[in-house]
Amino acid sequence: MLPVLMFPQFDPVLVHFGPLAVRWYALSYILGIVLGIMLLRRLLALPPRAGTTDLADDFLTWVTIGVLVGGRLGYVLFYQPSYYLSHPVSILEVWHGGMSFHGGALGVITAMVLFTWRYKLTFLAFADRVTVAVPIGLGLGRLANFINGELWGREAPASLPWAMIFPTGGPIPRHPSQLYESLTEGLLLFLILFAASRRQSVRERPGFLAGMFLVGYGCARSFCEFFREPDSFLGFLPGGITMGQLLCLPMLVAGIVLMMNARRQPIYLGLPEPHDQPAAKN
Repeated sequence: MLPVLMFPQFDPVLVHFGPLAVRWYALSYILGIVLGIMLLRRLLALPPRAGTTDLADDFLTWVTIGVLVGGRLGYVLFYQPSYYLSHPVSILEVWHGGMSFHGGALGVITAMVLFTWRYKLTFLAFADRVTVAVPIGLGLGRLANFINGELWGREAPASLPWAMIFPTGGPIPRHPSQLYESLTEGLLLFLILFAASRRQSVRERPGFLAGMFLVGYGCARSFCEFFREPDSFLGFLPGGITMGQLLCLPMLVAGIVLMMNARRQPIYLGLPEPHDQPAAKN
């Protein structure tokens, strides 16, 4: 039998501050949101303007709540509803893990709807800028999954050069599917969206970038699910698909609709520049 890689014994805790512990997983959320907001500041300033840099800073609180609340409730409702209905207090025990991207996405969408309504912004134009930054957090989150040695892949042939044995995955070699997801849902999707966002003709079509994100993520996640081991409490759904692939189907449909609709809409002129705004009357 050919030798396979052994999973490096990473410490899931980055650093201790007395009784407090900063985990890699928490750091991935924090870093992903902070870097995403920094990029959002630059994207909002590009013509046609969809907001101001100050609004990007204000959105930090909204998106953080959307990610955490949506991600947790999504996991509860999509993956283990029966367990959490019988143990409702466990919903608050986020330190035991259990976050859903699809739930987090719904949380962020809700935050964007409320935020753009509050500040009278064009929802789709603002969403275009936000979705370009989302893969940063996705890529970092999957790296954190790998460091934690969780969400590992299906059995892989021992001849695969990067097949790996995970401590909680038994003695068989497996696909490091967390890295596949980090590269596709994270790095690759970000590069595609960022390159598209550099074209003003794309930014002038509200909803097109958001649609690209939904289609791109849906394709990347569905592909990686062929290498990722399904959750033990769910297994495979009828037809051999996984819950991740099922939840990607509406994303793919919504993304295609958004992109098609964006091509038919009038060109978005954006918010007026600060010096173009009428002076206040005394």
